[in-house]
Amino acid sequence: MSHQDWSSRDSQFREYPSPRCNRRRFLQGGSAALAGLGLSSCGWTLANVQTTQGEPRGDRDRLYIYTWAGYTDDDLLAQFEAQTGIRAIADVFDSNEAMLAKILAGGGAAYSIIYPGDYMVTKMIEDGLLMPLDLARIEGLNQLFDNYQNPSYDPGNQHSIPVSWGTTGLIYNRQSLGSDPENWDYLWNNQSQLLRQVTMLNDVREVMGATLKHLGYSLNSANPDEIKEAYDALVNLKPAIASFTSDAWRPQILTGDLKIAMGYSVDASEIMEEDENLGYVIPSNGGSLWTDTLAIPKTAPNPDAAYAWINFMLQPAVAAEITKRLSFATANRVAYEQLPEEIQTDPTLFPDTATLAECETIAPVPDDISQLYDRYWTQLTSG
Repeated sequence: MSHQDWSSRDSQFREYPSPRCNRRRFLQGGSAALAGLGLSSCGWTLANVQTTQGEPRGDRDRLYIYTWAGYTDDDLLAQFEAQTGIRAIADVFDSNEAMLAKILAGGGAAYSIIYPGDYMVTKMIEDGLLMPLDLARIEGLNQLFDNYQNPSYDPGNQHSIPVSWGTTGLIYNRQSLGSDPENWDYLWNNQSQLLRQVTMLNDVREVMGATLKHLGYSLNSANPDEIKEAYDALVNLKPAIASFTSDAWRPQILTGDLKIAMGYSVDASEIMEEDENLGYVIPSNGGSLWTDTLAIPKTAPNPDAAYAWINFMLQPAVAAEITKRLSFATANRVAYEQLPEEIQTDPTLFPDTATLAECETIAPVPDDISQLYDRYWTQLTSG
């Protein structure tokens, strides 16, 4: 499968003793430097990425980053410093909503680079929280796939640059199931055989979105009746659900304590290497398509360093090594072309056009609808 099969579509962690990581452990590092781009196969250690108390944050030779846990490591930061002379220090968040809350509360004024997901980019643009990018200062934009040069969540990349993308679907144990799941309907149709054997993500929009797709609706429905129907369907499914978790399912599915886990494509790609009996399916009635990005908040104290970080991350060799090691589908066309054929043709990472055509990106919904989602989610997860 060539990259043309999927690039025409718009796209979109936990301490676990695996040689690889999940979506929210993007760059756990240790002994191998990115200089030379020869990363060691195992043994990376999570960087100490918490901010040093008392350090001045307006220095021109300092870059403070607000990112997903594990998206930076000692080696990546050291390589950036070697190239630019700028010391990068990363603080971490565990959700788009937590990041936004900190920015809105004024606690994000120190950061010059943040990593919002696609739907959060749209919301932050609407709220006037992101600095418009000077695209003339960014090198390598023409190396992105065409759809990432004009993504729907940020047309023309006026406020963000894509870093990685993937899908959400079902990870399952072939030996434990009578048949392979093809879509979300499998969970409801086989509920009696799945009691306490399924985990769902700890994410309201992902879980409600998957259930809406199961019912034949848009993942981004703003119809209160459809959202209520999705909630009722999840209440009905709840006896099969062991927990709502984005990471604890990994050891459980490896030991056979779980049959199915809702998860991200990157996690699926990683864990299937550990057990040949595990599979991953993007449901035929549609999963979610997610993208994580780089953006500069309007309050950034060091925009020059932020542009340097963006250019560093756009280097094809850096992006390609990230994809090879950590199974993130890259938005960088030149980096993709540097990947081995077995990665380029991996349907878990690079699904075909027909599969992607059924997927949707999570999009912001009106505040009253967002509150409705949250209310149902609280009722579902607290009962």
